Amino acid sequence: MPTSGFALGVDFGTSNTVAVLRSPDGRARSLLVDGSPLLPSAVYADPGGNLLVGRDAIHSARLDPARFEPNPKRRIDDHSVLLGDRELPVVDLIAAVLIRVAEEARRTTGGAPLDPVTMTCPAGWGPTRRGTLCAAAALAGWPRVRLVEEPVAAATYFTNVLGRQVPVGSVIVVHDFGAGTFDVSVVAKAAQGFDVLAVDGRDDIGGLDIDAAIVTYLGRQFGSTPEWQRLSAPTTVEDRRNRRLLWDDVRAAKERLSRSQSADIPIAQLGTDAHLTREELETLARPVLEQTVRVTEGALRWAKLAEGRLAGVFLVGGASRTPLVATLLHRALGEPPLAIEQPELVVAEGSLYATSIAGTRRANTVLFERVAAAPVSAPPPGAPTSGGPLPVSVPPVPSPTSGAPARPISTPPAQQVSSPPARPVSPPPPPPVRSIPPQAVRVPPAPTLTAARPQPRPPAVQPRPAATYRPRPNVFLRSLRLAIIVATLIAVPVVTAYLAFHFAEGTPAWPLNLTW
Repeated sequence: MPTSGFALGVDFGTSNTVAVLRSPDGRARSLLVDGSPLLPSAVYADPGGNLLVGRDAIHSARLDPARFEPNPKRRIDDHSVLLGDRELPVVDLIAAVLIRVAEEARRTTGGAPLDPVTMTCPAGWGPTRRGTLCAAAALAGWPRVRLVEEPVAAATYFTNVLGRQVPVGSVIVVHDFGAGTFDVSVVAKAAQGFDVLAVDGRDDIGGLDIDAAIVTYLGRQFGSTPEWQRLSAPTTVEDRRNRRLLWDDVRAAKERLSRSQSADIPIAQLGTDAHLTREELETLARPVLEQTVRVTEGALRWAKLAEGRLAGVFLVGGASRTPLVATLLHRALGEPPLAIEQPELVVAEGSLYATSIAGTRRANTVLFERVAAAPVSAPPPGAPTSGGPLPVSVPPVPSPTSGAPARPISTPPAQQVSSPPARPVSPPPPPPVRSIPPQAVRVPPAPTLTAARPQPRPPAVQPRPAATYRPRPNVFLRSLRLAIIVATLIAVPVVTAYLAFHFAEGTPAWPLNLTW
């Protein structure tokens, strides 16, 4: 489908950031950064005050892991992050990753403007988190971005790119199992685009937890050695570097086991390799994956689907490559999940089609723009080239707890919806509670910022019974009653023993002759 210019879809993930570029002729292709479609979302603050991103950050982390943040998305609720001896606003860390994407997009397109730029976010994110993401996009040189909810983007990919037919009213379950988080959404096909019916997830479950289970398994084999103890509790820069190398090798072995039956994990400090089979991996991963299945079943129960409405189950996220994911879901839902070769690219590419279909008329596709901001097609001065350093603009400043961006910028981003005019954003909600019950999503007639956020299910409150009046008991009567009970308990065994004695001796039990 030809378009008027280049369009960019960006999926800022926990472990990796993915971008898809759509050319004017309508063809979409992955944006390669350092030769790979996956840009690690990692950030490293060097001693000179520069921020390195991606693979440069990972390599530099081996020198000083204390200056390294591997998952900035997990820190989005924090106002600042301590890297080395400096506290940096989390919005700067996110912006550093996006600037690297913007620089590569500008190089690929020859400096042509990007319109639109689409970014994705979890369906459960509220105004505070979305505002932080848009503030980072503005620092990257994207004053106008469209936010598309991740399950909507995935469902659009399911129909538009894969060509799956989904009748209006039928639903798709989007099972997004990433490195650090898990989200499941029930999305319904509408006359135009998709609507989110229910969303649930866990912020503390992801592929990293499977990595941790493997490391724990290795610890049971080598935990008694001093070398492993230094890996478990590093105290020096070299120990921390070796620990990160171990976790990288564990993750690589886990990914190989998605394609083969066994893999070796090198442990250089011990001078040996640990052998791991797929069967052992599935045993270690099963407790984590079974939690995702239970959350998925709960979301479907909350959606209250009629018989025959489920049109498919779509696996998204790099951690969903584990074959056991599809096996457990098929067994629980009775619907074979659809898995593709590169599930990390789904959300970024699907967001482009979701934008073209839904535009800004849908509640789950919202436009954010900076007021009085001229279009910027290139990143600001000082942007990294080929993974080069990014200077931090200003020293970090503590930000209020109201959810504003972590540091002031020259032109604060104003969250605005194209039509009708934006209403005041409601106060930010309290931090999300992990392992929350499924959330329902209501789609109002007019798109607003708060309309796209699922509302939590109200807890069931049992009414208290009405209080009844009881007169105070009489103390004398209670004492008398107690005395009678005690006397009875004493008298019964005494009389019984007395009668038994006389019966055994053959003597009369009563001293008086009562016969006439």
